[in-house]
Order: sequence, then structure tokens, then C-alpha cells
Amino acid sequence: MDLSKLFGIATAVAEATGAADAAGAGEEMSGAAGVVGLIGSLLPMILIFVVFYFFLIRPQRKKDKQVKEMLANLKVGDRVCTIGGIYGTIVNIKDDTISLAVGKDNVNLVFARWGIRSVEEISIENDTEALN
Repeated sequence: MDLSKLFGIATAVAEATGAADAAGAGEEMSGAAGVVGLIGSLLPMILIFVVFYFFLIRPQRKKDKQVKEMLANLKVGDRVCTIGGIYGTIVNIKDDTISLAVGKDNVNLVFARWGIRSVEEISIENDTEALN
């Protein structure tokens, strides 16, 4: 590529910009109009961020806080539901693992603490027996 062409283009752009600046110097309102135009173009983006914050980010943080609190307050004997849909009673808690007694034979299953969806407040009826 020829450097003289690049310098020629750069010179033409600089001259055009200088001419536009000279024409704009006579108009004092063009600077204020530029600021208003800039605010007008940024305002929709700011509003979108505010809407996302109040309708998506804030409620998700609140939900995450409730889940973290629920997982921290688990205790032996609680009736829980896992994220896989298995209902059981907590028999043992060690750090990040939880042992559940499941079914009429009280089969012990080990789950990660984060695998617990909810603590059940009501008893669940099974075909063979009522589970508390």
C-alpha cells in the first residue's frame, strides 16, 4: 500500500474536520445540543439496566440468599426433597454431604448438600404408608 495515499486521506480528513470546527465555532448551541444528544442516546441504555436490575438481578440474589440460608439450617430429621425429586428424611450431615433415609425400607442415599431443593413442611402420603 502506498503511504502517500494514506497521508493524503489523513490530510483530507483533517481539513474536513477543521472546516467543520470553524463552522461550528459560530454556533454556541451545537455543543449543548451534542450533550443533550449524548444523554438522549444513553438514557435508554440506563433504563434497560435499571429494569434488568429490578426484575432479574435483585430477585435472583434474594432467592439465592434464601436457598443458602435453607441449606445452612438443615438438621437431622428434616424431611427434604432433592433436585432429582427424591423425598427423604435426613439421617446424617457431614460438611457438604447429607445422608437420606428413603422409602419404606429406609434405604440410605448420600447427596451433596447443594442437591437439596426444599425442606418439606407437610407429610407426604405413600401407597404403603404415611411418611412424616
